[in-house]
Amino acid sequence: MEILNLVLFENPLSRWLVAMGAGLAAVAVLRGVQAVVGSRVARLAERTATRWDDHLVSVIASTRMLFWVIVGTGFGAHFLDLPESAEKLVRVVFMITLLVQAGLWAGALINSALKDYQQRRREENPQDVTTLGLIGLAGRVAVWSIVVLLVLDNLGVDITALVAGLGIGGVAVALAVQNILGDLFASLSIVLDKPFVVGDFLMVGEHLGSVEKIGLKTTRLRSLSGEQLIFSNTDLLGSRVRNFGRMAERRVVFNLGVTYQTPRDKLRLIPQIIRDAIEAQENTRFDRSHFGRYGDFSLNFESVYYVLSSDYNQYMDIQQEIYLAIHERFEAEGIEFAYPTQTLFLERAGGEATANAAG
Repeated sequence: MEILNLVLFENPLSRWLVAMGAGLAAVAVLRGVQAVVGSRVARLAERTATRWDDHLVSVIASTRMLFWVIVGTGFGAHFLDLPESAEKLVRVVFMITLLVQAGLWAGALINSALKDYQQRRREENPQDVTTLGLIGLAGRVAVWSIVVLLVLDNLGVDITALVAGLGIGGVAVALAVQNILGDLFASLSIVLDKPFVVGDFLMVGEHLGSVEKIGLKTTRLRSLSGEQLIFSNTDLLGSRVRNFGRMAERRVVFNLGVTYQTPRDKLRLIPQIIRDAIEAQENTRFDRSHFGRYGDFSLNFESVYYVLSSDYNQYMDIQQEIYLAIHERFEAEGIEFAYPTQTLFLERAGGEATANAAG
């Protein structure tokens, strides 16, 4: 047993064996806890609808064996009498390993969250996948930049000047590419806020078209006449955008006029005729129909109804059937549509006046 009293680096061999055993036991326990907790969280994630437990599974799985080895080594070092320089080295190695592992945990969380969001968005708007990938890259770069700075700080490097230099450099770069960065952040705003998606029909100022692609710098629309309209994302978000793709139903207002010679009983019948024509169509909801005003050459009726669909072709088909039904009923009732007319009064030499109507 004398060999156990052999002194190595100011510690007997027996103490080295105790420290080694304690370190290995710590590694085994921590690795076992990781396996048990990861397994239970994975089973829980399969039974729940929330996605945060799925992200937690990814974070736990990203824990490296080297991290547990360093933790076990630091635990075993407590059983040794080490010089101050050695203890400092152990602390620095542990902190660097912890920082790197924290970077791996943060990266795994970002990757898992973005992967889940991409899968849900892929079917709805495939163009978002590219932009979301850029968000993930930017997030990982930010995380590892912080990790590198903290590692350098633990190694004794003065990072104050480095951080200041990076800040000044970042401001200079931002000023140089501010238009590009503006469009980039506008693209991120479109992806996250979703004011419109691919396939929506938009009206931007006097331009109309359906969204074909949402890029990192520009959004592209296909106009009704066939050409492609290209807007920078910054200009697009700064404009008043009318999104017809989000229309749940379409409000329709139309006017028609009848002649002044129409009998009063026929005038009272017209709102009911219009209502019957509208309610005879599917996917419509009648709102109102009224004798609205006296026109220059007609008695005008204003009517309002809703088409319970955003489809433009369906709206036009319904409008056509309503107009044809009104025309048929007016013809049957002897009601005449008005058209611009003028009445000229002619006075003869004898003083007798006659009236002639001219179209």
